[in-house]
Amino acid sequence: MIKRVLLVEDEASIRGFIKINFSRNDYYVIEAASGEEGIEKARGENPDVVILDVMLPGMDGFETCEKLRKEFPELGIIMLTARTQDMDKIMGLEYGADDYMVKPFNPQELLARTNALMRRLKKTDDTRVREITSGEFNIDLISRKVHKNDKLLELTPKEYLLLKLFMENEEKAFSRDELLNKVWGYNYYGDVKIVDVNIRRLREKVEDNSSKPLYIETVWGVGYRFKKR
Repeated sequence: MIKRVLLVEDEASIRGFIKINFSRNDYYVIEAASGEEGIEKARGENPDVVILDVMLPGMDGFETCEKLRKEFPELGIIMLTARTQDMDKIMGLEYGADDYMVKPFNPQELLARTNALMRRLKKTDDTRVREITSGEFNIDLISRKVHKNDKLLELTPKEYLLLKLFMENEEKAFSRDELLNKVWGYNYYGDVKIVDVNIRRLREKVEDNSSKPLYIETVWGVGYRFKKR
């Protein structure tokens, strides 16, 4: 299978060295110099992963990320930023990114993170079990679609994996480190705060009132658990 990565970066020199590295590792690289062009290329080229710079002319990376995530919920997104403030990293995750890297970065690390994200996105579920049901929720493991009371929930890949893990282990409390390892992988280099960001986003989609969650509970001093109802 051809691995397809869309590189949205306005600096041609950066696009060039990233493209060389990925092409040497059997990726088909699609290039875009702006957020608007990136969205159009995503529609036409159907990439598996987007590597998206924050500082873009016109539509910035955050807005581009938000639009891509809304239109392509299964797409993997890694954001590149020259900023180091935690708020900028959190903003990227809030807008739907799966991961982020701060410039300057090691191109081999970017490749490794992309490979890890590809593996998680392409991992096939055990076809002997076709669905998971708990109360109002149903997960179709073949189509990777989640319904609550027969209403389709638009989840990102990470939100899907989190909810699947919770529903497979009802009432089990997971620490943030456990969730990080199981959903993002043992080789993930990022901040554990990514777990809290994704839990908050997931609650906004599955809870009737995300400020008073009934399903995804906080277990103080531990982490989170899925409450069977």
